[in-house]
Amino acid sequence: MIDEFRRARRRKVADTVIVIDTMIDGVIGRLGNLSETGMLLMANVPMNEDALYQFRFNLNDPHGRENPIEVGAHLLWQDAAHASGQRWTGFRFITVPDEQMRQLREWIDGPGGQFE
Repeated sequence: MIDEFRRARRRKVADTVIVIDTMIDGVIGRLGNLSETGMLLMANVPMNEDALYQFRFNLNDPHGRENPIEVGAHLLWQDAAHASGQRWTGFRFITVPDEQMRQLREWIDGPGGQFE
């Protein structure tokens, strides 16, 4: 059995949260889970191994308002998904502006979260 260790807990993303690649200003997929240090993305476009990306996505605050989050991210791994043309991709965050990191932490710690 393999014991997996992660430093940050990962909250499942229950709703559909679309992720935009800001370099091409296009949708590249949707979030699967999210932590302070990275994310799982279901990508619907080809991704380059070991590449750096700039993403934007919206998270709802406790009042239902959307807060845009922009992150710089490094693609650590990818694996084929069951659906044709889609891939599970794992990213580590490189940069997150301070205010958006606060919003990200509040969302992760918010009520109703399920963790992996």
